[in-house]
Amino acid sequence: MQTTAKLLMVRPANFAFNEQTAENNYFQQNSDQSQVAEKALSEFDALVKLLKANDVDVIVVQDTTEPWTPDSIFPNNWFSSHFDGELVLYPMFAQNRRLERKEHVLNLLKRGFNHNKVVDLTHWEEEGEFLEGTGSMVLDRRKHIAYCCRSARTSEKVLSEFCSVMNYQPVVFDAFDKNNNQIYHTNVIMNIGMQVAVICLESIKDENDRKKIVSHLTSTGKIIVDISLEQVDSFVGNMLEVRSRNGTPITIMSSAAHKALTFEQENTISTFSKIISSDLQTIEKNGGGSARCMIAEIFY
Repeated sequence: MQTTAKLLMVRPANFAFNEQTAENNYFQQNSDQSQVAEKALSEFDALVKLLKANDVDVIVVQDTTEPWTPDSIFPNNWFSSHFDGELVLYPMFAQNRRLERKEHVLNLLKRGFNHNKVVDLTHWEEEGEFLEGTGSMVLDRRKHIAYCCRSARTSEKVLSEFCSVMNYQPVVFDAFDKNNNQIYHTNVIMNIGMQVAVICLESIKDENDRKKIVSHLTSTGKIIVDISLEQVDSFVGNMLEVRSRNGTPITIMSSAAHKALTFEQENTISTFSKIISSDLQTIEKNGGGSARCMIAEIFY
């Protein structure tokens, strides 16, 4: 199954602009907003409320104040959950993000969802090689394909181990923003749902890479929604399709992303999935991530 009705979200204790991740996350802006942590908390709670109102099963885990983890609101980067009981732990670029692997969350995943097969890739941190979960990879779980753009946070060495252990086929490419910076995470330019694949083909400058990705997507039956680099700046690529408890497909995105969709794009997505959106501007501006980054899917 590509999508799930069970989600895990981490309610932040100390959300803030993270200087360690800003080194290569060009979506982050150190804003002069007052009460950033409080506003982010309000946005987080509103998104959880929206998901629950649409009958999505959301488990909210409260982050701890110590150790200080300003990006704990983005749990999908440090672990992924899989149907066969695997819990994959990933090597993280920023040292303070490695601290997000807290025992109370790990215990919930292991004991609450029978994730008794831990695939621990964190040893790669010692070699300066990273792979930040379903940020670095966009997974076609049904066809076992891992789409992945290279970056300082996404090592082909670690990707190779993930694909070997988890039986995935890697599809690797280079992607760049409008200022020619490497895209730091694949999930800001790409999302794969049951029927629709959203991708910014404009970010992939190499024609052969572009053709390769389009070929994979079309051969696996996906309808492609091509978004622009300008839309990527509004986090249009950072959406996620989930399901309600009764199986209704739901695509989650921020209000900024929703507003940036063209009529045709919105029509294509909404043909196959109900679109819901929530204001995440504080989180987007300071954290450099949006709706998809805030959600860790649980498969068991």
